[in-house]
Amino acid sequence: MALFDSGNPALTEKALQRSLTGIGESMTFRGTLNKFGFLLLMLIGTAFYTWNAYYGGQEPQGYILTGALGGLAIGFIIAFKQSWAPYLAPAYALFEGLLLGALSAVMEHAYNGIVMQAVVLTFGTVIAMYLLHAFRIIQATERFRTVLITATMGIAFFYLIAFIMGFFGIRIPFLHEGSVWGILFSLFVVCIAALNLILDFDRVEQGVSLGAPRHMEWYCAFGLLVTIVWLYIEILRLLAKVSSRR
Repeated sequence: MALFDSGNPALTEKALQRSLTGIGESMTFRGTLNKFGFLLLMLIGTAFYTWNAYYGGQEPQGYILTGALGGLAIGFIIAFKQSWAPYLAPAYALFEGLLLGALSAVMEHAYNGIVMQAVVLTFGTVIAMYLLHAFRIIQATERFRTVLITATMGIAFFYLIAFIMGFFGIRIPFLHEGSVWGILFSLFVVCIAALNLILDFDRVEQGVSLGAPRHMEWYCAFGLLVTIVWLYIEILRLLAKVSSRR
């Protein structure tokens, strides 16, 4: 069923198809939204902790590394064992909070006011994408999915190459610097991350309509959080590049 294809690895066709073999109550949109809100509060809690720790004089590198590696490990586990989402999704949110809080504090120290701008733009984008989906202004057609998934995988592959090249002292200038090409690249990535929300909302809608089991509320809430965390980081990077030109 191609309707389950998604650029978000947490919300894939195979994952949702496997969930349909479950027995029990079915997932609901409200239940998914409630669980997403709970995960978001947990993320904000640990982000607030590491933010204060940074301004209290602690080094941010440990929090950033712990949050990134911990979140990545748990994310991979949930992606393949979606029935574990009710237990692991909260842990993912806590780890991502460690990462985002420390990263945001570092960026705020370098560019005053950038974090509030990034938060407002992120949630504004999420609301806009939901409305575009709800009113069917942008529809998750087969062609839309194919193009978006290809672009998302291309970005992931490019970031992986850049990461490997970094071990050899090779830097890609427009990936980190505020040149015109650097800003355009970040703007492109932000757009791709934002459009992935259309697929994510569609995945939740399809899961509800097909009667996926209740644990998929946690799984889909986790998937939405993955995309929103990515979107926030990319918006933060874009704003940093723009600010560096002033």
